[in-house]
Amino acid sequence: MERSWMQPVSVGVVAAVVGVTSSFAVVLAGLRAVGADPAQAASGLVALTLLQGAGTIWLSRRFRRPLTIAWSTPGAALLASTGAVTGGWPAVVGAFVVTGVLIVLTGLVRPLGRLVASIPTPVAQAMLAGVLLPLCLAPVRALGERPWLVAPVVVVWVVLHRVAPRWASPAAFGLAIGIAVATAGSTDWLRAPVLAPTVPTFSPAAIVGVALPLYVVTMASQNVPGVAVLSAAGFEVPWRHAMVVTGAGTMLGAPVGAHAINLAAITAALPASPEAHPDPARRWIASQANGWTCVVLAPVATTLAALVAVAPPGLIEAVAGLALLGTFAASLGSAFGHPEGRIPAAATFLVAASGLVVAGIGAAFWGLVAGVVLYALDRARRRDPVGSS
Repeated sequence: MERSWMQPVSVGVVAAVVGVTSSFAVVLAGLRAVGADPAQAASGLVALTLLQGAGTIWLSRRFRRPLTIAWSTPGAALLASTGAVTGGWPAVVGAFVVTGVLIVLTGLVRPLGRLVASIPTPVAQAMLAGVLLPLCLAPVRALGERPWLVAPVVVVWVVLHRVAPRWASPAAFGLAIGIAVATAGSTDWLRAPVLAPTVPTFSPAAIVGVALPLYVVTMASQNVPGVAVLSAAGFEVPWRHAMVVTGAGTMLGAPVGAHAINLAAITAALPASPEAHPDPARRWIASQANGWTCVVLAPVATTLAALVAVAPPGLIEAVAGLALLGTFAASLGSAFGHPEGRIPAAATFLVAASGLVVAGIGAAFWGLVAGVVLYALDRARRRDPVGSS
């Protein structure tokens, strides 16, 4: 009897710890890049960890399925590549609110869901790959600038990626935090959890340049794959409820710096697998444990954010890049895996990676526009070969 609940509980705790620690640095980098100060970034981390825990607890208990909520790691990577936004941090917070509204509407308005699903997969994945490229280059740059600090982190990641892939990024992050503690010279980084509210403003440039790409990348790289992961494990996702809960959670957390929560994709596989429990009907307990672990970890977020702020330059960015290598490789493979979509995907990738800003709107949006237009023109040419000759 003890095994019947200890097994899923242990799996849920591991999934939560791995999920949080493996992408902590990415979220911090994203929030700081779009204008959050250290206190606002720490606030966003606390809120995101609490919200994903609360959403997981509610959905898994309500439906007795291993439904797991996570923060949008691809969305955080998008923010990191976006940089400063017209209107500053309040406009970014307003964009987070709009993202939440769009996610809720996706659950309630079917045509909106079909519209998102109609975005060609190669284009959506190429946009994500372009967004990730600068971040994935960070370990290379950091190795050149501070080899004695960064090389041990890279070595730990490489070794564990070979023998225990699940723990590669958390271990690299743990070592980086240890280095930050050793080099800090004081204990000023010990902080109580805090939420720093910001009154949102709504800027057209931030809505188009932040909210729309954040919504697209969260849907295409998190929510849709999350459904696929659970479906492969034999569980149906209550789509409407999941979108309303995650969208409402995003809206609720936006004023305190939370960019987006969504269905977990990669970390959803563990609670839904036989490793959590041989009986599928008991696997929801793993998600419960995952959610409560996130709630317990939330107060630590402020201290970790303060440590990241005092870490040697480039160290935490290198960890973030290492954590995103798998996602980058998968998005590249999906983007260029279909011959008919390679040119639109290439254009999307290059524009998204370029850092282009036009009318205050970042490169991710323009990459998406370029890819969709080229994809539509290619389809029209294939349908009318005579007219194109």
